Amino acid sequence: MAATTPMISEVVAAPRLGIRVEREGGASAIRDVTLDGDYFRIGSHPSNDLVLDDRHVSRFHVQLRRAKGAWHVSDSGSTNGTKINGVTIREADLPSPTGRIELGESVVSVSELMSAAQIPITTRPRFGALYGQSDVMRKLFAKLERVSLSDTNVLIEGESGTGKEIVASEIVKRGPRKDAPFVVVDCSAMAANLIESTLFGHARGAFTGADRERVGAFEAADGGTVFLDEIGELPLDMQPKLLRALEAGEVCRLGETRTRKFDVRVIAATNRCLEQEMNARRFREDLYFRIAVVTLRVPPLRERREDIPLLIPVILETLGKISSATMFTDDVLEDLARHDWPGNVRELRNYVERAIVLDSASRTDDAPGQDAAAPSAEVGAVSIDVPFKEAKEKLVTAFEARYLAELLDWAGGNVSRAAKKAGLDRMHLHRLISRFDLRRPKSFTE
Repeated sequence: MAATTPMISEVVAAPRLGIRVEREGGASAIRDVTLDGDYFRIGSHPSNDLVLDDRHVSRFHVQLRRAKGAWHVSDSGSTNGTKINGVTIREADLPSPTGRIELGESVVSVSELMSAAQIPITTRPRFGALYGQSDVMRKLFAKLERVSLSDTNVLIEGESGTGKEIVASEIVKRGPRKDAPFVVVDCSAMAANLIESTLFGHARGAFTGADRERVGAFEAADGGTVFLDEIGELPLDMQPKLLRALEAGEVCRLGETRTRKFDVRVIAATNRCLEQEMNARRFREDLYFRIAVVTLRVPPLRERREDIPLLIPVILETLGKISSATMFTDDVLEDLARHDWPGNVRELRNYVERAIVLDSASRTDDAPGQDAAAPSAEVGAVSIDVPFKEAKEKLVTAFEARYLAELLDWAGGNVSRAAKKAGLDRMHLHRLISRFDLRRPKSFTE
């Protein structure tokens, strides 16, 4: 698709929140704010959609996101926690029609209002290699079209397996730098002592083993785009160096004193909540605002289950097995729609491929994600037939599932006891149990 060819679009009503600040910083205060959109942040930092003057409120305290007909509230790793109607939460849906959020020494009441504002939404169920007929995906496609035509830095947020790298690739293909270099740097797969060399390059003899000079990612991408995948994994000591390079538009290779200019667009991606990382002082605020000029969120598959019937034929076509579509009957699709898909589209693809090999789409004996998440999975096994990042994710997922299964067995199904043993928040443990679909035994207690 040419960058100048607009998508056919329509509009839908934008969600609107009415927020009344009832108490701020421990003092009574009546302040009304109206917000249009489907994502908002509340905190003490001036970049938040609602800013509270309260020393007990974290810089980025809580997020509100519209999903599946409800407002979902997530605490961003705040210091003093968040309560909804008096109950401490990490994540929860906001009660309807009005919910009361307590954070720090402040209280706000939130209610949904009728809105005249509108959000563009494309009528097409795809954007290049991205597919989706759900509203949340078609809203993303409409936003991607506008972002692609710009030259601004972009941060892509999303869980592992949602397709963040595909999103970055589609942005580049339609952008003003589409014919220039596109350099990918996986911040989670680099050894700590090689990160600076990978990003900025080095001279021959700069360190032991540097037997030849190396051009760094920013020099190699001059005139094009650098994609910093999993930027949330970038070590803290490297972050100011990256920030200086981005602000100055120049790098200095290790072992040299001469600086070299570059002109690149930066697209970054992360599966972490960077607001939470900033609250914990693990990610620099100034670097965040440098890369997150525009933020895109790729929804998890559990928020767009209606896309599964569209995605399966696409996956079958990429596998050259479109004739196997008859296996995925309406009953199978209904069953798949009940699964949470913690591995997202990647897990769905693995399931489809496994179904083809076994000539059965039944989940009875071979549930999606079983190879990665079943408690009996062999955590120590590795395969070099898949990329490092994917192999690492499978091992980590298998470890988490096995650990949780053994933990719950040790605790006799008592969640509070298990949470205390593991040093986990009880609500977080509940979410992990749900994520890995660990069945609740009869003796399961709080």
